[in-house]
Amino acid sequence: QVQLVESGGGLVQAGGSRRLSCATSGRTFSNNTMGWFRQAPEKQREFVAGIMWTGITHYADSVKGRFTISRDNAKNMVYLQMNNLKPEDTAVYYCGAQRGSYWPLGQYDYWGQGTQVTVSS
Repeated sequence: QVQLVESGGGLVQAGGSRRLSCATSGRTFSNNTMGWFRQAPEKQREFVAGIMWTGITHYADSVKGRFTISRDNAKNMVYLQMNNLKPEDTAVYYCGAQRGSYWPLGQYDYWGQGTQVTVSS
């Protein structure tokens, strides 16, 4: 059974940093695109960042220069380092995985349960 489990969420002050982790199990995703999404209250889920198996990354304009996505295939982990956090970054953050190795804005097939990040002003 495929599982993606996010961790690292919490309360942080504006300007602070947080690192989210996504642990995968049930199959290997070393050759697949992984991504982070977020959903704020009363808003649709939106793409945040994605990383292909080659290491190529793509970011939403709103987080470019502040967030960094990375992966450790040996540990079956994906990370999202978030710096200079803003109140508008407050959301539930979800880890996603593709069955394929498509561009990060493509369809994702597996999802975690999410982790809450709250940024106070």
